[in-house]
This record gives sequence, structure tokens and C-alpha cells, in this order.
Amino acid sequence: MARRWRDGRGELVVCAADGEGAAIVLPLEIASSYRARTKGLLGRDSVDGVLLLSPANSIHTFRMRLPIDVAYLDRRLTVIAVRTMKPGRLGLPRLRSRHVLEAEAGAMVGWGIRAGVQVDVTVNT
Repeated sequence: MARRWRDGRGELVVCAADGEGAAIVLPLEIASSYRARTKGLLGRDSVDGVLLLSPANSIHTFRMRLPIDVAYLDRRLTVIAVRTMKPGRLGLPRLRSRHVLEAEAGAMVGWGIRAGVQVDVTVNT
């Protein structure tokens, strides 16, 4: 099932990796239009929570002011890979990736976002 969101806000739910612990809920900004995906985190000095780019399978950090964590998600919202990228870099495309999460560098480790973890998106209406 293809997931389609509109630009806006919501929450990212990070499921506990072991299935035992509590899920983590994070503020989420959704960028699904071409314009919003193109702008992404450009020109920002910080990130409040997480930015979801959809659809997306690669990103770049040209003209960014801060290093970021990047998580590539498949169509089922399972994390394929997580990378930290410095400004001025071009990320390699991930063939199975359908969505990309961006956050401040180091944040995803603290939230438990790593390969194999399942996430979910809820949209504020």
C-alpha cells in the first residue's frame, strides 16, 4: 500500500525494538510536496523533532548549516539504514527506500532509531 501524506505536522511513533518497552512519540514535520521536499532543512539552525521527506530515496546536505541524522525507510516504514551526514554531502540513493527521516545529528541514537526498527506516522488534522 502506497503511503501518501500532505505537507503538515504530525507525530512519529518509534516502536520499541524488543517489542517490550514503551514507544517514543516525537513531533514530526511532513514534507511531501516537491517544494517542501526541496527546501527540507535548508536555512535552519536547529530541528524540532523529525522531518519526513516522502517520497524520497536519497538526500543531500548542500547549503545546510548543521550535521543531520538521516534514516531511510522502506514502504512499510521499517528503517533500512541510518547515517549521520555533515553539511555539503550527497547521500547515496537507497533502492528500497520510499521515505527519509531527518533530525539533528545524534538524536536518532537516543530515540532508538536504527536499522530494523519499525516506525509509524500519525497526522494532525
